[in-house]
Amino acid sequence: MAICTVYTTQSLNSTCSIYTPTTTKTQLSFHQKQLVLFSSSKRSGSRRGGSNTCVITCAAGDSQTIVIGLAADSGCGKSTFMRRLTSVFGGAAEPPKGGNPDSNTLISDTTTVICLDDYHSLDRTGRKEKGVTALDPRANNFDLMYEQVKAIKDGVAVEKPIYNHVTGLLDPPELIKPPKILVIEGLHPMFDQRVRDLLDFSIYLDISNEVKFAWKIQSVDTVWRASKASIEARKPDFDAYIDPQKQYADAVIEVLPTQLIPGDNEGKVLRVKLIMKEGVKYFSPVYLFDEGSTISWIPCGRKLTCSYPGIKFFYGPESYFGHEVSVLEMDGQFDRLDELIYVESHLSNISTKFYGEVTQQMLKHADFPGSNNGTGLFQTIVGLKIRDLFEQIIASKAAAPVEATKA
Repeated sequence: MAICTVYTTQSLNSTCSIYTPTTTKTQLSFHQKQLVLFSSSKRSGSRRGGSNTCVITCAAGDSQTIVIGLAADSGCGKSTFMRRLTSVFGGAAEPPKGGNPDSNTLISDTTTVICLDDYHSLDRTGRKEKGVTALDPRANNFDLMYEQVKAIKDGVAVEKPIYNHVTGLLDPPELIKPPKILVIEGLHPMFDQRVRDLLDFSIYLDISNEVKFAWKIQSVDTVWRASKASIEARKPDFDAYIDPQKQYADAVIEVLPTQLIPGDNEGKVLRVKLIMKEGVKYFSPVYLFDEGSTISWIPCGRKLTCSYPGIKFFYGPESYFGHEVSVLEMDGQFDRLDELIYVESHLSNISTKFYGEVTQQMLKHADFPGSNNGTGLFQTIVGLKIRDLFEQIIASKAAAPVEATKA
């Protein structure tokens, strides 16, 4: 017989869910505390690992997690963006303490980041046998992804699978408690409409093929050949299942070859576009100088040091997959990050809490990839915008009961 230890936390006016390794989820409605029962016995004989953990979680009626979706292909900067985002909220994101050392989850005081690779329905061997890539929807369990993201958003803890990138196998699950902000990052956060509808904000990191190839060619020749072959082999599935998701994103960070150097193919100088959808609740697009205008700006060389080929900014309205968007573009790179304050002072709607906060964040992480160009700048700005969105949502939820009382 399994022996369970019970831990409790206060949660009133709750809807409760029970998760066990042998039963489906059961919904209860009552006033109760949260119970988490950890069984002392273990299951064997399953490659997924199994777990005898049974969880009874009660979600407070006024509690809800904010869910952010981040989509990108492998090697496109998702981990760097996550570190910048976590830093905006304070504290560093770390793997769950005492858990699986190969866990893909990162937890901070405010955020929990889960990797959607954990919802692979096929391990590495299974994908090879069926002749599908990890990008193919058939290799992923979207039903479980939806059920668990929805549960977390509603304040209910779940036991999430773990895909082990080292072994290529599916490890025993881990307990994920509802955070203030849940970030789901990976290949498919906007692929399934049910999951897409749960997102409070979504971002797509779009690295052009020209830049991907340029980055790879800088590596050792044999590595380059293998990497180029890998990109080309994945391209049909990427074009079919990953790339179309950017049409649903609230913000897209697009990385392109520079236009400042004719015929450049080195990928060292980049042109980066921040594409911001208009009309998104709690989100006001950033603008340069004059909102709604079309502006091309070369910063003053005496105030912003930059070597050849210089720096050029663009801002203006455009259409993107039939949506009205505002686009902020930077071509070139910075020589001195401390001078970024000059550019920051000309940007509006950047959701900073004090003058120079963008510059401070960039200097704080000067060693992060992309810190000398538009990728780092726009990732930082989007992080600040997400913090502002989070605070607005929290404020609106706090105000709702007061307004209801007045009514």
